[in-house]
Amino acid sequence: MIELQELLKKLEINYKDISYYKTALTHSSYGNENQVENNERLEFLGDAVIELLMSDYLYENTDLPEGRMTIKRAQAVREEALVIYSNKIELNKYLLLGKGEESKGANNAMIADSLEAIFAATYIDVGLEESKKLFNKIVVPNLNEAFNIKDYKSILQEIIHSGEKRNISYQIIKESGPSHNKSFEAVVMLDKDIILGTGFGKTKKEAEQKAAEEALRKGNYDFKENIWRI
Repeated sequence: MIELQELLKKLEINYKDISYYKTALTHSSYGNENQVENNERLEFLGDAVIELLMSDYLYENTDLPEGRMTIKRAQAVREEALVIYSNKIELNKYLLLGKGEESKGANNAMIADSLEAIFAATYIDVGLEESKKLFNKIVVPNLNEAFNIKDYKSILQEIIHSGEKRNISYQIIKESGPSHNKSFEAVVMLDKDIILGTGFGKTKKEAEQKAAEEALRKGNYDFKENIWRI
């Protein structure tokens, strides 16, 4: 509990009920071993809280059109970005993990989920304005770093899921070159039958990233209507 109080002091959260924050840091592995509530429900709420705060920030502090704000928000709230914010406050030091997970250490998903849960705990315990103060303290100063992560697959996935909830998938359609110097061609598919983009790379992952990048740059997405214009 002393370590948790240390974290809350660092975050300048004037909490009322510390139990919310303990739950926010409790991974399911620890919860199952110790028969206590884990952070999964708080994570669900925190995801929405962070998205709202990011939307508000972009609306108030930029003059970007809707489509560009959607992309910026997707960049700033995806897992990789949440890990950046979490690492600045050394959040991994405070997570409660089961014995097996503790021996391996927290992975990025656990860290990101816990940050979302912390935002939910703050929202429930002391309200939206205090959550906004937390956002301004740990997220805003690190937005440029988050925006510089070029993860086009995550951005594309976020945009698709924020619209019509349709599915995207990737296929490697061609491999060429000798085994020590292969090249790959990938396509990203919408609903398994519509090609949104094609990409090339020295690895499968790079080719998929290039395919997602092309899909975003082609401008087939109608941000106003939240549908793909094929």
